[in-house]
Amino acid sequence: MASADGGPATIETIARRAGVSIASVSRVLNGLGGRPDTVRKVQAAATELGYVPNAMARSLRGGRSGQIAFAMEDIGNPVYVAMVRRIQAVAKEAGFRLLLHSTGADREEELRALRSLADRHTEGLIISPIRITRDHLDELRRAVAPVVVIGSLPEGFALDNVRVDSRVGAAMAVSHLAGIGRGRIGFLNGPLDTVPGQARYRGYLDGLAAAGLDERDELVEFGEFRTDSGADAALRLLERVPDLDGLFCANDLIAVGALRALREAGRRVPDDIAVVGMDDTELARVTWPTLTSVGLGSARRGELAAELLVDRLGEGRDREPRWVSVTPELVARESTRS
Repeated sequence: MASADGGPATIETIARRAGVSIASVSRVLNGLGGRPDTVRKVQAAATELGYVPNAMARSLRGGRSGQIAFAMEDIGNPVYVAMVRRIQAVAKEAGFRLLLHSTGADREEELRALRSLADRHTEGLIISPIRITRDHLDELRRAVAPVVVIGSLPEGFALDNVRVDSRVGAAMAVSHLAGIGRGRIGFLNGPLDTVPGQARYRGYLDGLAAAGLDERDELVEFGEFRTDSGADAALRLLERVPDLDGLFCANDLIAVGALRALREAGRRVPDDIAVVGMDDTELARVTWPTLTSVGLGSARRGELAAELLVDRLGEGRDREPRWVSVTPELVARESTRS
């Protein structure tokens, strides 16, 4: 490694070139991150001076791996794909590699991901569990490295957290269906013992109440947050309520399955049944008809979580925990065209 004048590139020469402190250069070169503009300046100066970091030596010398991890339910779900893209961008900008862990919503897998922080293979973790148990909370309290949770935590829990109120989003979906004249609005949900399943069920009831519509148990079907489950649930609901004219699905995967089932049953969307999904993933723009969906800011939540983690690993290591919220937004498309 040599500087532009032929001497060896050092932390001091990089700091002078970047116009930042020696401490900031040390943090960046040792994988601790920092403010995005600081990281950019240090990386640019290091490149100009011919500095080539030795990740293994850095890890052995400082006990740092230069890696962060993201643990999610299903790597194939478009919600998590959107999150990964933004997390990866922020991580790369800050000089971290990103490891992915698809847990299948298995509690033990999620707890294992939290416990594995003790191995020091990763410097921090972003996790998005769909169930928050007492065991989850205990492991979060015991975590030996920074953790950011994407999802709802109990009020006052001292941990960096990025959340969205999907209960409000679900109420928006039902209100939209009622607003276009639909009075028999069904609901296809995931498991009720999950955080999103519970929140979206409550939001569905809120929406019915706001529209002056009666709550009817026969209008609700529970399954999994998957396409095949959505198709099966839609057929069960149609058999029980043949005059159904509106349908809210707890995520876009369920909605895609429901659209397929409705076509097979000879029901026209939106003429016979108007359909709303949730998450506003890429799927919503390529279904036929295109899908009205409530966006929950998946990409933005991933970005915010990564920024919180990178900050925690760098200059914000001693700050108070931050809770950041994203606002739901309904995007109307052909599946609810009036």
